[in-house]
Amino acid sequence: MKKKTLVIGASTNPARYSFKAINRLVSHGQPTVAIGLRNGDVAGVQIEKEMLPFEEIDTITLYINPKRQPEYYDYMLSLKPNRVIFNPGTENPELYKLLQQQNIEVEAACTLIMLGTNQY
Repeated sequence: MKKKTLVIGASTNPARYSFKAINRLVSHGQPTVAIGLRNGDVAGVQIEKEMLPFEEIDTITLYINPKRQPEYYDYMLSLKPNRVIFNPGTENPELYKLLQQQNIEVEAACTLIMLGTNQY
């Protein structure tokens, strides 16, 4: 069963890893929603600028650096995901602790590699 993924830090720039991740998630049939600094569309996924109350989020995959993450803490916790993937460069022990206190799985990994090796 496919589970919905939220990409935080989404970009329409093909050079960005978030762009590549959205494309790969869609190609693997994963329901995907996205938040970024600018509205746009990647592989049919609408990038929203606002922290919308998406429902049934299984996984959040992060593409924003730790300095920008605190403004998203309450939002991420409110979505009650099953896990949060910290892609390279997004590692944040403070947020790990907050998530784990809510029994949310923390993975310091690469979404692209996880999808490519069927570990997603």
